[in-house]
Amino acid sequence: MAALEILTIPDERLKQESLAVERFDDELRSFIADLEETRQHGPAAVGIAAPQVGRFQRIVIVDVSNTRKPVPNHGYMVLVNPEITHWDGYEIGREGCLSVPDYTGNVIRATHIRLKAQNPDGETLEYEMEGFEARAVQHEIDHLDGMLFIDRVVSRRTDLFQRKVYQKGKGKKGKSN
Repeated sequence: MAALEILTIPDERLKQESLAVERFDDELRSFIADLEETRQHGPAAVGIAAPQVGRFQRIVIVDVSNTRKPVPNHGYMVLVNPEITHWDGYEIGREGCLSVPDYTGNVIRATHIRLKAQNPDGETLEYEMEGFEARAVQHEIDHLDGMLFIDRVVSRRTDLFQRKVYQKGKGKKGKSN
């Protein structure tokens, strides 16, 4: 396993749409292991999408196992070819991103979603989720469609915030997706 380089704004490749995964093999599983190692190296990252490391396939990893709300949640998920099939409600919440390291922003997201995806072996999965878990998954799926959270803030003037950057040994950056 190896941590991969994360693309950051203004890299135009982050605007690229990703293609569906068609081959479920050892190479895919090896890439997913590298993607997970990359997520773990991020500052408190709960999610990562393949396009963030320059692979334009529909693969995301979300880990909300350390999140208190909602309970229960699905914990650690590897979602291949994810598709939101239903959404309901909305709320504004603060988001950050490994590909936008210097900013956080307020984004409107659905509060409840239904999701269909495949696992790394190609088996079909279905989920219902809400709250932070639903927000994190929506954020990562946006990457697959060439969207960043900064594309969804209502106003860059009032809803985009410079992230505090701490000196080494003085604290950690906030959560990132």
